[in-house]
Amino acid sequence: MSQEASTIPRLFGTDGVRGLANFYPMTAETALKLGQAAGLVLRRPDHRGGTVVLGKDTRLSGYLFESALRAGFNSVGMHCVQVGTIPTPAVAYLTRAFRAEVGVVISASHNPFHDNGIKFFGPNGMKLPDEIERAIETRFFQNLSPDDFPDPHHVGRAQKIEDARGRYIEFCKNTFPRDLRLTGLKIVVDCAHGAAYKVAPEVFWELGAENVIPLGVEPNGLNINDGCGSLHPGLMRARVLETGADLGLALDGDADRLLVCDQHARMLDGDQLLAIGTQMMRAQNTLRGDGVVGTVMSNLGLERFLHSQDLRLIRANVGDRYVLEAMLAEGCNLGGEQSGHMIYLDYNTTGDGIVSALKILERMVTEQRPLSELASLFVPVPQILKNVTIPRGTDPLAQPVVRAAIAEAQATLSGQGRLLVRASGTEPKIRVMAEGDSRETISALVDELCALIQSSANVSGV
Repeated sequence: MSQEASTIPRLFGTDGVRGLANFYPMTAETALKLGQAAGLVLRRPDHRGGTVVLGKDTRLSGYLFESALRAGFNSVGMHCVQVGTIPTPAVAYLTRAFRAEVGVVISASHNPFHDNGIKFFGPNGMKLPDEIERAIETRFFQNLSPDDFPDPHHVGRAQKIEDARGRYIEFCKNTFPRDLRLTGLKIVVDCAHGAAYKVAPEVFWELGAENVIPLGVEPNGLNINDGCGSLHPGLMRARVLETGADLGLALDGDADRLLVCDQHARMLDGDQLLAIGTQMMRAQNTLRGDGVVGTVMSNLGLERFLHSQDLRLIRANVGDRYVLEAMLAEGCNLGGEQSGHMIYLDYNTTGDGIVSALKILERMVTEQRPLSELASLFVPVPQILKNVTIPRGTDPLAQPVVRAAIAEAQATLSGQGRLLVRASGTEPKIRVMAEGDSRETISALVDELCALIQSSANVSGV
């Protein structure tokens, strides 16, 4: 990176631009300028047009940012295809289907309604690489010149695609074997009052599940992820037990992640879903790369299970974009995060909660076994994760006393577990995770580190 580029402020986090709606950076002005900057970087080489697929989740502020982004893109000559309220992975798919230059999703994923975000996909349906995001940031903070704007004959147009949901439903159904049906299965699906509130129940019903029990399908702009969905799976678990369902599926607000419970309401996280997918794909001889990609948060139990199968666990940084980058680098077609982002690269280029659910259902239908049996592949090692909220602008991890304490804790766990301390890419928080065979040891280490980080952050924030 050049010295000049290094002085440009950062706008993008781990997953796009995110923050409190109507406050910087998530303002109408930012969205307008971001549309212009992204359009200038990503429009066609002849500077004449280009296509943007623009989708959103159910947050109230989505209307504000949709209009501002559309105006920004149109002002630099790019045409907007508006697909309305639709899951994030649907935008990745539709960006490829429309041969668009860029796809944009207005969503803050699992965050509460008062947050919102803007994330981008390239023409291949993949999250933009760091260097493209940096180029957009550079244009964002530059003053635009008259030469950046087309003449009145070549400003962009906007068009709403009314059947976008239907196109994505068909895409999802086509990831499920044509000779299989979900006949006889009772499925609870919690859509978190989010982007999949219409799509997800329809997919399972059209594939033959006559008894689909939907939860979180009454969005009002303010209730996305509120006490429901993958962040709060208790409602789903209770309904599974109440109705005698075969399994429960919990999506987050933009449906790019999935958590599952079996018929006994026992939860399965992304690590366990990865193990199930790995075993199925290996039996089908479709698993590539001699392993799967997880993250630095993936449980040690998953790693031990994969090693017992002579498979690798490649650890990437947290974030499905980094999982995908590692998959491409290692030649893998399966990867995911403990949080429930699962990437089946043979089907989609980003985390896709509905496709991930269909892969679990495919194995249940093929083997005619309950999920509780399929999920008993490994015992997770005790793992504790705590978040420390810090004042914005502080960096307690840079303080020598904190660095020394982390090094000491890592030495304590050497050979018996793992420690990971990292700053969140989307929130003012430090995440402290430890895992090992002794819950007492890792619990004490995490508590001590969290207390030290909190006190150091408060001192540096004065």
